[in-house]
Amino acid sequence: MFDQLSTKIEGALHKLKGKGKINELNIVESMKEIRKALLDADVNYKIAKEFTQSVKDKALGQEVLQSLQPGQLMVKIVRDELALLMGSSSTDISLKPGLTVVLMAGLQGSGKTTFSGKLANYLKNKKTKKPLLVACDVYRPAAIDQLHIVGDQLGITVFSDREQKDPVLIAKEGLAKAKAEGFNVLIVDTAGRLALDEAMMSEIKAIKDAIDPDETLFVVDAMTGQDAVNTAKAFNDVLDFDGVVLTKLDGDTRGGAALTIRSVVNKPIKFVGTGEKLDALDVFYPDRMADRILGMGDVVSLVERAQEQFDEDEARKIQKKIAKETFGFDDFLSQIQQIKKMGPMKDLVSMIPGMAKATKGLDIDDDAFKYIEAMIYSMTPLERSQPKLIDASRKKRIANGSGRDVQELNKLIKQFDQMSKMMKTMQGAKGRNMMQMMQNMKTR
Repeated sequence: MFDQLSTKIEGALHKLKGKGKINELNIVESMKEIRKALLDADVNYKIAKEFTQSVKDKALGQEVLQSLQPGQLMVKIVRDELALLMGSSSTDISLKPGLTVVLMAGLQGSGKTTFSGKLANYLKNKKTKKPLLVACDVYRPAAIDQLHIVGDQLGITVFSDREQKDPVLIAKEGLAKAKAEGFNVLIVDTAGRLALDEAMMSEIKAIKDAIDPDETLFVVDAMTGQDAVNTAKAFNDVLDFDGVVLTKLDGDTRGGAALTIRSVVNKPIKFVGTGEKLDALDVFYPDRMADRILGMGDVVSLVERAQEQFDEDEARKIQKKIAKETFGFDDFLSQIQQIKKMGPMKDLVSMIPGMAKATKGLDIDDDAFKYIEAMIYSMTPLERSQPKLIDASRKKRIANGSGRDVQELNKLIKQFDQMSKMMKTMQGAKGRNMMQMMQNMKTR
């Protein structure tokens, strides 16, 4: 996501950082490069031109021209303008007391049904809500089955009426069920089409009029670039939706939709889909996205993900084991599982300042831990709890059992020993063990 755009903008700003003084000539030159980078990222020409003009106007102010470090101020100006372009601040879903009705709209293939499940899961786990999903896509083959499968995986109730072919009546039935059975969020998944058409718009408008939703979300595939923006405008003209959801931001996308959709429809981007898993859903933070585009990482989001997986009881057990020198491979495996729950590895790496650039072009596999796990699972329970027992003959057996070679196992054991020593050192240094560090992060 944004790889090419990030590289080109960073390159343009890097030239300014090397200047002892910034003047109109070198600012104009850099703005041309940034405008071209935005156009290459599929940003609308008018918006790209307005963006670079705004940056230029602010850059030519006396504060920048007279600064001892004008290049750094230029980075801040571009960063702030990028955040402003995408909406400045985050906007979560609006929930009201009692029942909140959410209507999903979008083209076929935008990821609407999957996102409906992700949103229900988000509201259930993070907002302690009791959601009901309603299947109103009566046209696409297996659409109803897909929503039921998603609901079963998440433990969320799905309402459908396979005998009924009118999606407006199905939506009404779902609303009645939600009111009668104490659900406090109703999420209505509607049908999409392969292209915009009058019948589609009339139907989604009829559903909206029938259930009077508190929130209408437009789901769009970020990989469709300016087509996504044009589609959003067409839908907004009819539905006057409340927010945008960008799916597939983890794919090979140039980012134009994320950068311009807010300006075109004047509606906030509320959520982004960042992967295929049903928990791969993030609230959209324009300022954090601007930081990532400029290679500054996103430490806040990284810490938040870590906090979600942080288990205080588990941390206390680990702390005691480290103190008693009984920290074993089972505990090591537990730490790996927590890291894996935080999201795709490539996404996590991009949140660390400087790492996105350092790992550019590298294939960071989500299964990066699978060989480590295979070697640990090939150990006996005794070997996992007492790693010092693993001698040459045991190593050979473990390596054979996991399909790896002894050199790889030796490397794993060495890394484990180094990690154990580091954790013990951290624990002993003025009492600042790992659990305390995480607790401190939670209070910030």
